[in-house]
Amino acid sequence: MTLPGDEVQWRTHELPGWSVQPNALHKEYHFPDFTAAMDFVNRVAGLAEAANHHPDITIRWNRVTLTLTSHDAGGVTERDLNLAYQIEAAVAG
Repeated sequence: MTLPGDEVQWRTHELPGWSVQPNALHKEYHFPDFTAAMDFVNRVAGLAEAANHHPDITIRWNRVTLTLTSHDAGGVTERDLNLAYQIEAAVAG
């Protein structure tokens, strides 16, 4: 079940740098080089696989863009927010 837009907006305040796009959460990360970007992508892949929820990932040299949405539900769900929190915890840790 998708979450109401105001709830998604409110909860992204706890996720630095994440923005709400139509039916999705979005963030771009910057790294010192391609290797660091790929290391991050591999960490995200592990989290996503464990959650059985897979983000759209765009890699451009040292920039990684993540877009989280629950395609089956047609928008942002609790699963998207949970994965975003896990990604942020992994980046901070």
